[in-house]
Amino acid sequence: ATVPRTASSAVSVVAFLSMSVSFLNWGLSLVFGGLLARAIARRTDLRVDYRALGAAAFMGLGAVWALGMSSSAAQLQATATSLPPALLKITGVLDFGDTIFTWQSLLMCAIITALTVAIAHFSAPRGAAIKTAEELDVDVDDQPAEVAPRSRPGEWLEYSRILPVLAALMTLGWLVSQLVTKPVLTVVSSLNGYLLVFLMLGLVLHGTPRKFLQAVTLAVPATAGILVQFPLYAAMAAILTEAEGNGGLTISEHLAEFFTNIGGGGSFAVVIALYTVVLGVFVPSGGGKWLVEAPYVMQAATDVQMNLGWTVQIYNVAEALPNLVNPFFMLPLLAVLKLRARDLVGFTFLQFMFHLPVVLLLVWLLGMTFDYVPPVVPTP
Repeated sequence: ATVPRTASSAVSVVAFLSMSVSFLNWGLSLVFGGLLARAIARRTDLRVDYRALGAAAFMGLGAVWALGMSSSAAQLQATATSLPPALLKITGVLDFGDTIFTWQSLLMCAIITALTVAIAHFSAPRGAAIKTAEELDVDVDDQPAEVAPRSRPGEWLEYSRILPVLAALMTLGWLVSQLVTKPVLTVVSSLNGYLLVFLMLGLVLHGTPRKFLQAVTLAVPATAGILVQFPLYAAMAAILTEAEGNGGLTISEHLAEFFTNIGGGGSFAVVIALYTVVLGVFVPSGGGKWLVEAPYVMQAATDVQMNLGWTVQIYNVAEALPNLVNPFFMLPLLAVLKLRARDLVGFTFLQFMFHLPVVLLLVWLLGMTFDYVPPVVPTP
């Protein structure tokens, strides 16, 4: 490859592409960004800092992931069956047209993307400060794991492409029927449909069930800590919504009252964003804690007449910021890069210092362009 041709432009390209892929799926951006960083590091005609490449590969998850289609909060709000009945009464169903596909959210995503690319470009080490993968003792020669040969006649289906093709055809038929009978935004907003499509894509791209299962098995160790934490949020939700404090009110009701007392407009948006950032530093969830926070955050938004779709996006854009200082969600990428968190955190913390004031300004200014729309609760 002849492009990019300088170390700084290489880092910029990795940052931009990882964020672009992240709009589609944040998990895919980690894998794509990590492999792209390794591919650039293998180039003999370009001396580029491997740590900066790794940090740039993380920008998909550290900057804009929650403003894209894999946003946990936006997907949950668009899927009535995934929302607890109490929350559904407060918010109704909010499809992507109310959240990630509003022009305000898309503009915010574009601004943050441009800012991130610029910071990645100008913060990339130059000259003697560059540490290549070789200098960091990292082997970037990617050798795909070989699948063990079939040893029993009964295993032939695991090594065949028949099942992936059949599953893909059935999924494609289902997807076409959904697009024909329902609005496009309703279809693309469906959490269950989104997960099904990506599951089938993974199966088809690996070719055979055996290769797919092997890839999943190899990936699980790098994500074990992430998988284990999510069941804990059920207990957190119970404490917040059921444990009563002073005056017989639950913790969530006290928090809703606190946010309501702040008032509407820019102050509400800024405080919600700051609250989400602080909580995310201590409880990194990748958006999974939305069901814990949503009852009191969305109730407060209703009380102060803040647009509910934009409130989801305030949470989303703020939810990404803690990833820049808390290395928890770097773990899968670090496994690909063969680096340590301390190799990347210096670059990501610099991004955080610039992102925080810009995000607070954007949620305040863009929030003023919305009108409050009462929730539409679907009939049973």
